[in-house]
Amino acid sequence: MLRELHGALIDIVSVMNRPQRDEGMVREAGIALDRALFPLLVMVERLGPIGIVDLADRVGRDYTTVSRQVTKLESLGFVERRSSPTDGRVREAVITASGKALTDKIDMAREATARTIFADWANQDVADLTRLMRRFADAVQNDPTQQG
Repeated sequence: MLRELHGALIDIVSVMNRPQRDEGMVREAGIALDRALFPLLVMVERLGPIGIVDLADRVGRDYTTVSRQVTKLESLGFVERRSSPTDGRVREAVITASGKALTDKIDMAREATARTIFADWANQDVADLTRLMRRFADAVQNDPTQQG
């Protein structure tokens, strides 16, 4: 059973990591945004304020690349950088109102895609999947064997 779960996760991650998926989401949302900036903007909105090192770790890119990309998002007016209130050495990215407006459009496009994917699912099945995925995500994030 765990092998099947792992296979399903590989399938999901493979689809989610495809550059064409991000390009399609940006196109569907009707926005103009470089594909490399798309996941960073979404993560800053969802997880922010977030340190650049943490953001780089979450997207699997090196710190200097992510720092440059966040600088680009900042120049576009979608994020701001500020010192962390708890550790002044840490620079955090936070979403701006313009960035939030963009992620709202992305959310609408994502919802349209999800409605298509779940069109023939019962509401309870979607609710169960959501509940179990959140439980699994929490367990994975809190796995003591994977703490650095």
